[in-house]
Amino acid sequence: MSAALVAGTAHGGRTVALTFDDGPGPATGQVLDVLAQYGARATFCQIGPQAAANPAMVKRILAAGHRLCDHSVHHPQPFAALSHDRQVEEIVPARDMIVRAGGAGTEVPWFRAPGGGFTTANQQVAAAAGMRPLTWTVDTRDWSRPGVPAIVASVQHGLRPGGVVLMHDGGGDRSQTVAALRQLLPWLTAQGYGFDFPAV
Repeated sequence: MSAALVAGTAHGGRTVALTFDDGPGPATGQVLDVLAQYGARATFCQIGPQAAANPAMVKRILAAGHRLCDHSVHHPQPFAALSHDRQVEEIVPARDMIVRAGGAGTEVPWFRAPGGGFTTANQQVAAAAGMRPLTWTVDTRDWSRPGVPAIVASVQHGLRPGGVVLMHDGGGDRSQTVAALRQLLPWLTAQGYGFDFPAV
């Protein structure tokens, strides 16, 4: 398993990987509904205890054909400043919680450090646990609730073929994200983008 950062889609070309962090949360079901409407696939970077508390939602994500990513146990920041042992304690148990929530055969191919706080060491921890470290190429900053037009514009102006878009389905009020997604998915389709998963 490579410890190199993943910043592109599995198949390249005119594809996009949509990723959602900090869930599962109250908005996850709405995100899944919008994705289903457009036949879009996405990757959900989950907080371990939230996955453990919402196994039905984790199973729904998998049943819809989406994939899972480890986003730590407690989402501490700055993540890179934590001791090595603490980072291990954030990465590996979160993966195990997500796997248990998803049930037998659940795979967690990626790890995304909170705040993108990657280091060579934590990338190697992730790789040793069977996960590629996953970053992004477009940060919508939707967590800050900048308004639906701002979220949409960040993708429309920042996306390049093979890009990885960062959004959030947890961690607060995600109504702007859901509304932006309703605009972005038809736009992406009209621009000829296919929906892909990150590279592994």
